Amino acid sequence: MKGLVLSGGKGTRLRPLTYTGPKQLVPVANKPVLFYALEDLVEAGVTEIGIVISPETGDQVKQTTGDGSQFGARITYILQAQPLGIAHGIKVAEEFLAGEPFILFLGDNFIRGGIVPQVEAFRTQAMDAQIILYEMQDPSSMGVAVLNSEGRVERVVEKPKQFISPFAVIGIYMFGASVFDAVNNIKPSARGELEITDTIQYLVDKGLNVRAHKLTDEWVDTGRIGDMLEANRLVLEVMEKKNEGTVENSVLEGRVVLEEGARVINSKIRGPAIIGKRTVVENAFVGPYTAIHHDCEIRNCEIEHSIVLENSCLEELHTRIADSLIGRNVNIHRAEGPTKTIRLMLGDFSQVGI
Repeated sequence: MKGLVLSGGKGTRLRPLTYTGPKQLVPVANKPVLFYALEDLVEAGVTEIGIVISPETGDQVKQTTGDGSQFGARITYILQAQPLGIAHGIKVAEEFLAGEPFILFLGDNFIRGGIVPQVEAFRTQAMDAQIILYEMQDPSSMGVAVLNSEGRVERVVEKPKQFISPFAVIGIYMFGASVFDAVNNIKPSARGELEITDTIQYLVDKGLNVRAHKLTDEWVDTGRIGDMLEANRLVLEVMEKKNEGTVENSVLEGRVVLEEGARVINSKIRGPAIIGKRTVVENAFVGPYTAIHHDCEIRNCEIEHSIVLENSCLEELHTRIADSLIGRNVNIHRAEGPTKTIRLMLGDFSQVGI
């Protein structure tokens, strides 16, 4: 069995961060969200993995992810020249997949409990396809599945206008060789894409065995800032405390991870939290569910429930930062002047709450 991870797409909902890099490389608990997908595949015994990349961001994915040896896998990169849909990603990877059964994993999807039970079921129960469902009150913004009394999939609809089922189809799928017939016969949707929901429906209409696994663990599609913070929370809640840095006249409460070379001086960190390599926290408070990446400086300020990317500096702030996603090489500091002044330089699509 092979793995296929989609890591293209423009990531418009995470702009401006995704102007300079793919959304799959935005870190959750100081690790790119894409890495969790690769680790889940390897844990399930899948080590031959193809990653579908775009011309715009593919080189960054290659540089960050490498040949796969750091995960115990072997990675092949597959170029998707245009973002023409999830099913199109399968189509361009047909040569790599070579008719073998495979797991399709959207690189911005996160499951805290991994995918071992689902993969074992697919291996042993002779399915043509298996989809994973997540029960929601309102799944209308996603593909939605309707099941029969035996648990087989009857219908899959992309973004239904009326409620048909509480089961959203999440971005992890398992397919046998019959899927290639599907992706080569379905037509583009109104938005010009080959839809994965149409692919699944094609298999159902052909009378093939399409099964569903109802997920009971936590799942996040990390497409928006709130989703990133939620995935960050889920990972930090189960991380074991670790100290590879130095602590001077400071207090660490709860589950706190200090990576190699991190320094905490005259500060308080209340976990769960992670402080990246060579980051300095001085005269500061870092609250729960905060991940600060490598080579940052956090001085004379307070921050909680936030993600700070690498090489950023927060200092001399007189208000607490919370519920925030702060990008790479960002400098936030107190503006000089006799009055309470806010001075900003922000790129396109920035969001600021004051």
